[in-house]
Amino acid sequence: MLEVSNLCVNYGAIKALHSVSLTVGKGEIVTLIGGNGAGKTTTLRAISGIVKPASGSIIYDGRPLATLAPHEIVRLGLIQAPEGRGIFPNMTVAENLELGAFTRNDRAGIEADREKALGLFPRLRERIEQNAGTLSGGEQQMLAIARALLARPKLLLLDEPSLGLAPQIVQVIFQIIREINAAGTTILLVEQNAHMALKVAHRAYVLEVGRVVMQGPAAELAASDEVQDHYMGRKRAGH
Repeated sequence: MLEVSNLCVNYGAIKALHSVSLTVGKGEIVTLIGGNGAGKTTTLRAISGIVKPASGSIIYDGRPLATLAPHEIVRLGLIQAPEGRGIFPNMTVAENLELGAFTRNDRAGIEADREKALGLFPRLRERIEQNAGTLSGGEQQMLAIARALLARPKLLLLDEPSLGLAPQIVQVIFQIIREINAAGTTILLVEQNAHMALKVAHRAYVLEVGRVVMQGPAAELAASDEVQDHYMGRKRAGH
């Protein structure tokens, strides 16, 4: 569904990505893990058309994305729920959800998708007329994902969905990510919580300073000493 080949992105003189290549197959959850500054968010921003690559190619559903604007990429069904949630705090939950469907005009379909999203996130239904800025961090993250679902994604890009959330809320968010995938949406997940990301994903890539340094089935990477030591905070005997 997605093929990224030799992607290079520069911010001025700084090289943020060095020849990053990855694939996402239809129906998969693929995760990118790595520390701060590894290039995970930049990879998603390039795929979404928000930053322009210096070189390399991004092919989605057989179409090159290089010449397309972000809103055109959204219309193709490639939707991002951004890091930091990006909700509109002075608008209600209902209005934020409505904005997720801005490229659509099939009212019945939008209403059905809204009901599905509220079924996944019952807390949002309870707070539907509240301003989004009054929600807790976990509820705001739920809203960011629900809003993305209103765009009817074929491929959903999730950027740090667990960032800053309490552990029990993280469990809820990851369970919902599983359910979204089981219902047929392909997911590319960027996540610092390597333990949770590798538990939910089919395959994984490890990024370090803008390069892919490891890749493979998520379970294999989760079992590797290097990943456990560097990204999963493995506790050694006696600690």
